[in-house]
Amino acid sequence: MLDTLTIRTQRTTASRLQELDPANLEFGKVFSDHMFVVDYQDGEWQEPQIVPYGDMAVSPANSALHYGQAIFEGMKAYKNPQGEIALFRPYDNLQRLNLSAERMCMPQIPEELFMQGLSQLIRLDANWVPKAPGSALYIRPFMFATDGFIGVRPSDNYRFMIFTCPVGLYYNKPLRVRFEEKFVRSAEGGAGYAKAAGNYGAAMWPTKLAQQEGYHQLLWTDSSAHQFIEESGTMNVMFVIDGKVITPALSTSILDGITRKSVLQVARDLGMPVEERKVSATEVMTAQANGTLQEAFGVGTAATIAPIATIGYQGQDYNLPTPTANSFSQKASAMLSDIRTGEAPDTHQWMVQV
Repeated sequence: MLDTLTIRTQRTTASRLQELDPANLEFGKVFSDHMFVVDYQDGEWQEPQIVPYGDMAVSPANSALHYGQAIFEGMKAYKNPQGEIALFRPYDNLQRLNLSAERMCMPQIPEELFMQGLSQLIRLDANWVPKAPGSALYIRPFMFATDGFIGVRPSDNYRFMIFTCPVGLYYNKPLRVRFEEKFVRSAEGGAGYAKAAGNYGAAMWPTKLAQQEGYHQLLWTDSSAHQFIEESGTMNVMFVIDGKVITPALSTSILDGITRKSVLQVARDLGMPVEERKVSATEVMTAQANGTLQEAFGVGTAATIAPIATIGYQGQDYNLPTPTANSFSQKASAMLSDIRTGEAPDTHQWMVQV
């Protein structure tokens, strides 16, 4: 249990909890009653507070709107059968948030401020944490520039916030993806390793084109030759080839996914060979052709593990084997779920109670 930091709290007078339908949780549509807010001014973080969830006013000259100084995180809280709530690897999210902040020329978030704001917000909205299998409380910490100034320079002032929303499954069926061989998500030396808002905005047009062709997401490839796989949509991607778990090695163009590192640890725990290295489209499609590509799946906070059923490559669709209960992706998904809900030992100390 985390120690308590004094955070000024204004409770809502009109809870929207009764509007929640736990059986029909659409991802990212219904938000919990409160949000955490703290401003950065005069070179330091000011008094934090928790207030009712709601709109806020910003200047039309807000520099985040014009120059893109905005970053975020995605994480989840889970409720165990005893009703206790725990966060999954929150310190890893904080570390990555601060890495993104450094890349985008923004101030660091102190650990105490982040963890106390997060834990007190979730305690206040504990009834919003769903209990159904596959559900969780999705948590969105984010920071943006708040200067009202038109000029290309880092803002002097920032706002850090956290809000939450109860969610169910992100994808309810296996994915159809295709290789992207024209557009680029990120280039080496860029900001692809940061969770910067602009990365996602730039990916929307190529993704829309793929969706119009009947695919759910893209398999992004490197910016120079479009030969090597980077990510799948908004997730990291993994392949099981001839009994080995293979995933693209991290770089400045690939996000260091927390689900990614968790799934790789589970693979090692199960005694499976793990390879983090360059993975080419040719290698994957050759494995598909000769029958050694056993599984392909995306890994990320929203979906956890999303099996890939079809890969489009150079105008042709290729179907992958349907995962079975003994497939690595299914076993890893079940193991992570059991750890998160307290039904399996947390041997790596990933869970933090609130």
